[in-house]
Amino acid sequence: MASLKLSAPSSQWIAGERSLDRRSRILTAAPRRRVAVGPIRAGSYTDELVQTAKVIASPGRGILAIDESNATCGKRLASIGLDNTEANRQAYRQLLLTTPGLGEYISGAILFEETLYQSTTDGKKFVDCLRQEKIMPGIKVDKGLVPLPGSNNESWCQGLDGLASRCAEYYKQGARFAKWRTVVSIPCGPSALAVKEAAWGLARYAAIAQDNGLVPIVEPEILLDGDHPIERTLEVAEKVWAEVFYYLAENNVVFEGILLKPSMVTPGAEHKEKASPEMIAKYTLKMLNRRVPPAVPGIMFLSGGQSEMEATLNLNAMNQATNPWHVSFSYARALQNTVLKTWQGRPENVVAAQKALLDRAKANSLAQLGRYSAKGESEEAKTGMFQKGYTY
Repeated sequence: MASLKLSAPSSQWIAGERSLDRRSRILTAAPRRRVAVGPIRAGSYTDELVQTAKVIASPGRGILAIDESNATCGKRLASIGLDNTEANRQAYRQLLLTTPGLGEYISGAILFEETLYQSTTDGKKFVDCLRQEKIMPGIKVDKGLVPLPGSNNESWCQGLDGLASRCAEYYKQGARFAKWRTVVSIPCGPSALAVKEAAWGLARYAAIAQDNGLVPIVEPEILLDGDHPIERTLEVAEKVWAEVFYYLAENNVVFEGILLKPSMVTPGAEHKEKASPEMIAKYTLKMLNRRVPPAVPGIMFLSGGQSEMEATLNLNAMNQATNPWHVSFSYARALQNTVLKTWQGRPENVVAAQKALLDRAKANSLAQLGRYSAKGESEEAKTGMFQKGYTY
């Protein structure tokens, strides 16, 4: 039997083996480097952010949103026959922000930039009026919606350019939280592009706001427009919030130092079947439990064109059991509608209008505690405020 003859290994093969052997010894001898995984930080403001968010998300209190642009505020004033002048805007905002006892039910007020720098007719800064009532001043920081190229007639929110310097200035002026609103339209898809753009923009804004001492309110509003069922709203809401939290994490946002301002999960406003508060609560809480980490301190719902009473009833239904987060309100029209109509621009109606605001705020405070009853509500409070294609 012939013997098997083995050829000598080539010099190239030997060199390769020696190279591998040397690398192996180096890897074996070198100590394994540990990667420290610590808490996400938001610079020097982290502790303050967490404390601010906790104060806003305090039991029985919610947010008064009066951050309408001057153009939108003008529409509100026009509804009661007033011109859109700075003096009239100031008079209306003064009525709201100087309401005695408002801080019992309101923990934060979102202001438009003009309002942040305004004072009462007596010269007292609006920011100081809020502080006196232990209400945190907030500020709208986005620059509005514009068409999103490449989408299905959808929008994206602008305002990231110069945001850091604006936030720093707002902090100096006394603001301690911020709001950025973008929208998602179900009748328009929504497209994957629009959802990703909304989520990324919110995450970048949130990181910048935290870096400058402001607690960011994260608001991807899913518009009520459409004739879709509540199941479709749930599907879209879950997709949107999954994307939002993915990018919040990618941007190292501190979850304990943010607040959310979601839409309630409801059928489209033109759907043939109206959902009960119990059904809306069931679907909304299902979405929140599936998507929102318990580290987030507060869920401050927007009303989105619901009537004053509807918004309060739905909030109350969501607070019939214990939730991992503070479930409350951040209402604009659902707190102001009756107030505006009571005031009518007349100085003699200011006290009555302030009482109307306190009544509405108290109703939502009770809803946050799960103790609201609609008994005795006015017809005005039952009037829906949905407007198709509504813009701020």
